[in-house]
Amino acid sequence: MDIEVIIENFQFLDDWDDRYKYLIELGATLPEFPEEYQTRENKVQGCVSQVWVKSNKLDESADPVLEFSGTSDAHIVSGLVAVSFAIFSGQKASKIVETDEKAIFNEIDLSEHITPQRSNGLKSLVERIKTDARNALQH
Repeated sequence: MDIEVIIENFQFLDDWDDRYKYLIELGATLPEFPEEYQTRENKVQGCVSQVWVKSNKLDESADPVLEFSGTSDAHIVSGLVAVSFAIFSGQKASKIVETDEKAIFNEIDLSEHITPQRSNGLKSLVERIKTDARNALQH
């Protein structure tokens, strides 16, 4: 899903209960993440919930486009994964590294309304995505 659509939908929903429901719905839209990819190497460290992320280069250029897949064992966290993928997946590695995700999260008031543990997990998830992008730029 397009991050602009997600931002519009969040701004349309006034009540945070509705926003949490929307986050859960977004998480439910994540494609199936095969169990064989749920490995230690794909696990995001620093998350209280179980979160796995896999990156895939869509081309072999010096600045490749990356696509991300993943899942979580928690509904709201799956929604946060879906929002993160909407921001970063399908972008060039250099753009991923330069993206100010905090501005986007602030635009939808996310930082204000998720627990500190989820906030730390979200930081770990984004850092993992950006690390994969930096690694793609070096290869």
